[in-house]
Amino acid sequence: MLSLPDLGALLLGLSALFAWINHRYVGLPHTIGLLVMGLAASFVLILFELAVPEEELYEALSAALRQIDFNATLMEGMLSFLLFAGALHVDFDELRGRAWPVAVMASVGVVISTAVIGVGIWLASAPLGWPVPLTWALVFGALISPTDPVAVLATLKVVKVPVALETEMKGESLFNDGVGVVVFSVLVAIAVGASGSGDAATPTGIAHVFVVEAGGGALLGAVAGWVAYRMMREVDDFTIETLITLALVTCTYGIAHRMHVSGPIAVVVAGLLVGHRGPKDAMSDQTQQHLFSFWTLLDEILNSVLFLLIGLEVLVVNFGAHFATVAAVAIPLALLGRFAAVALPVQALRLRLRFKPGTIPLLTWGGLRGGISVALALSLPDSEVKSTLLAATYAVVVFTIVVQGATLARVARRLFPA
Repeated sequence: MLSLPDLGALLLGLSALFAWINHRYVGLPHTIGLLVMGLAASFVLILFELAVPEEELYEALSAALRQIDFNATLMEGMLSFLLFAGALHVDFDELRGRAWPVAVMASVGVVISTAVIGVGIWLASAPLGWPVPLTWALVFGALISPTDPVAVLATLKVVKVPVALETEMKGESLFNDGVGVVVFSVLVAIAVGASGSGDAATPTGIAHVFVVEAGGGALLGAVAGWVAYRMMREVDDFTIETLITLALVTCTYGIAHRMHVSGPIAVVVAGLLVGHRGPKDAMSDQTQQHLFSFWTLLDEILNSVLFLLIGLEVLVVNFGAHFATVAAVAIPLALLGRFAAVALPVQALRLRLRFKPGTIPLLTWGGLRGGISVALALSLPDSEVKSTLLAATYAVVVFTIVVQGATLARVARRLFPA
C-alpha cells in the first residue's frame, strides 16, 4: 500500500510527464490533453492485463488508485481552491451586469435540466434492458446537470467568446454546482428512502434547504471575504496577504461544512469579493502580481492532477456490460437537458435583457461537465443501478470535455465571426 506522499508523487509525476508529452507531441489543450492521455494510459493498461495476465502492473496501479477517495479528494480538498481561484479572476462588474441570466440558469436551469435528463433516462432505460427507477434517474439528472466550473474555466482560458457570454458561462459554472449538490442530496435521500427525508421532499422543505444552504453559504462567504479584505488592507506584504487568502479558503470551507451551508457558494462569494475589492485599495501592485500569479499557478497544478485523475479512474470503475447503449442514450439527453436549461431562461429573460444571436447554441455546447459530476456519481450508495449511472456519467463527462471542449473555439468562431 502506497503512503500519501507516494500517491502525491505518483500523480504529480504522471501529470508532469503527460503534460510534457502533450505539449511536445500531441498539441491538445492542456487539461483536455491530460484527460485524453489518462484515458489512453488506462486502456493500454487494461489491454496489457488481458495480453499478459501474469504481470501485476495493472493491479498495482489499480490498487493505488483505489486508495484515493475521488469524492473526498475533490469535494473536500481541491474544489474549494479551484473555485476560489476561478472567482478571484472574474470581473465583478461584468458579472453584476449579467446577474439575472447567471442566477436563473444556475438555479432554475439546473432544475429544468434535472427533470429533462431524468425523465429521459427513465423512459429510455427499460426498453433497452437496463431499467432505472424514476427517482434514481432524477438523481442522475441532478448530478450531471451543473456545468463544471473547473472544466468551463479551463476551457475559457483558450477559447475566445464575447465578454457577456464569457461572464455568463463563468458565473453560471461557479454557482450552479452548489445548487446541483443541494438538488442531488435531496433526490438521493428520496431515492434511498432515508429516514427523515419526508419533510425535505416537500416543496416547503426543499425551498428551506435551498434558502439555508445556498443563502447561508453566500452570507458566510460575504462575511469571511470582507474580514479577509479588511485584514489585507492593514498590511502591505504579499506573503502575508497570500497566506490570508489561503486561510480564507480553508477556514470558510470548513466552517460551511460545520454549519451545513454550501461551501462551494461560500468560497465563490469570498473570491469574488476579494478579487473585486482587493486590487482597488487592499493590494499594492507587487502584491497583486504575486497573489494572482500564485492562485493562477495553483489552479493550473490542481487542474492538471484532477483531469488526469478523471482519466485514470477508468481503471477502478465498474461500468457494466451495457456501457455503449448507456452512453448512446445519456450523451444526447445531456445535450437536450442543457439546451432546455439555457433556452427557456434566455427566452424568458429576453423581455428585459438583450442577448446576442447565437447565445443559446454557444451556452448549450459550452456546458461542460467534469470532476464534480464524477465525484457525485462515485458517492452514490451501492445499488443495482449504480454501475449504470456511473457509466452514463463518465460517458457524458468525457464527451463534453474531449468533444465539446476541443471544438468550442471553432463553434464560437462560427457563431461570432470577428
